[in-house]
Amino acid sequence: MQNESTSPQTGESQTGESKSGESLVGQEYEVEVGPVAHGGHCIARTAEGQVLFVRHTLPGEKVVAKVTDGATDSRFLRADAVRIIEESKDRVKAPCPFAGPGKCGGCDWQHAKPGAQRRLKGEVIAEQLLRLAGLTPEEAGWDGTVMPAEGDKLPPGEVPAWRTRVQYAIDADGRVGLRKHRSHDVEIIDQCMIAAPGVTELGIEKQDWPQMATVEAIAATGSHDRQVILTPREGGRLPLVELDKPVSVLRVDERDGGVHRVHGRGFVRERADDRTYRVGSGGFWQVHPQAADTLVRAVMQGLLPRKNDTALDLYCGVGLFAGAIGQRIGEKGAVLGIESGKRAVEDARHNLKDLERVRIEHGKVDQVLPRTGITECDLIVLDPPRAGAGKATVKQLAALGARKIAYVACDPAALARDLAYFAEGGYKVRTLRAFDLFPMTHHVECVAILEPIAKAA
Repeated sequence: MQNESTSPQTGESQTGESKSGESLVGQEYEVEVGPVAHGGHCIARTAEGQVLFVRHTLPGEKVVAKVTDGATDSRFLRADAVRIIEESKDRVKAPCPFAGPGKCGGCDWQHAKPGAQRRLKGEVIAEQLLRLAGLTPEEAGWDGTVMPAEGDKLPPGEVPAWRTRVQYAIDADGRVGLRKHRSHDVEIIDQCMIAAPGVTELGIEKQDWPQMATVEAIAATGSHDRQVILTPREGGRLPLVELDKPVSVLRVDERDGGVHRVHGRGFVRERADDRTYRVGSGGFWQVHPQAADTLVRAVMQGLLPRKNDTALDLYCGVGLFAGAIGQRIGEKGAVLGIESGKRAVEDARHNLKDLERVRIEHGKVDQVLPRTGITECDLIVLDPPRAGAGKATVKQLAALGARKIAYVACDPAALARDLAYFAEGGYKVRTLRAFDLFPMTHHVECVAILEPIAKAA
């Protein structure tokens, strides 16, 4: 899930590739650590002025940073803090034994107090908004805080068990682990501390998985449904799955990448906003158990749907926001959802079949929307993939003249870029809220509510 698009400070490619320079991997530098940057690291500089993106450290610390990627002619270097000389007051001993330099790459901030993690995420959001959208927090209608999910506000040293979906990597000997940072190497584990109880109780880590490449475990929060998705190595045969709890089993076809049911249900049942949603074949659903309800509340509070409104739900997945709006707009309103995933469209149509005024179309937003003939609407909600909606799509949306737009974003850089495009199209951010729905990682979820500039002034 690491963002590899642009440098958080320079806008350059984050690959930092070298064409001919001498490798600096393994070189150690004693550095003073500067501000946090987007991607789960902080910024430092070598004595020669070369930029270091350093993981496992915190702003203000003095550390020995060991280079993990880069060369003498690279735009920047990647490094791990392998020794802490002067530590931050926000540092704690990482609760997870598999977190640290050279270990599991799933968590970025195990070494930071929970409150500090949220402050760091807030600093990243603020920096991205200012640099990419020219907005201060005040101009974005944001108080600068990142709110924890219900139940996640824990003392330092404790880890919320929130991840309802975990993809375990399997090594050549069939042992269970998780990928190391920016690597295909596997860190063997016996427990993932951020895994939700419903995942942990399956006991994936207790057995070997010969001939498998990955084993993905899903524990629905809206039901007792449990699902395991197996990806065999080339030519691998499926094992007999005997886990500690009843579970449905699916497999990924090595030829077409499709997900096929082996036994049990081909879907799990989730619940949000007093509705049940079918999510099939490993389809997308928010990973944190509180996320779906948290985001629906934020979107509905921002949009305030009225009877007879017309609305768009773009990148609608299995219909979470379309269902929420559809329940609030009465018998004469209408909602159109657009989703590119074929199975997600099937699920959305099933999930919303009781809402006659909701329609779901299959395809990419920028291609389907012009074909609908829609020239205006009252409300828009969009929850695009990590790369964002992009300039062309934002231009299409701004032309529809919606009274309010809710933008749900899992990447602050993409959000900031798209907010700048919306500003060009005549829309201003009225409010922004941020939620820590991925504790211990650098990821953060935002909900921005936009209005036409004339109304927002």
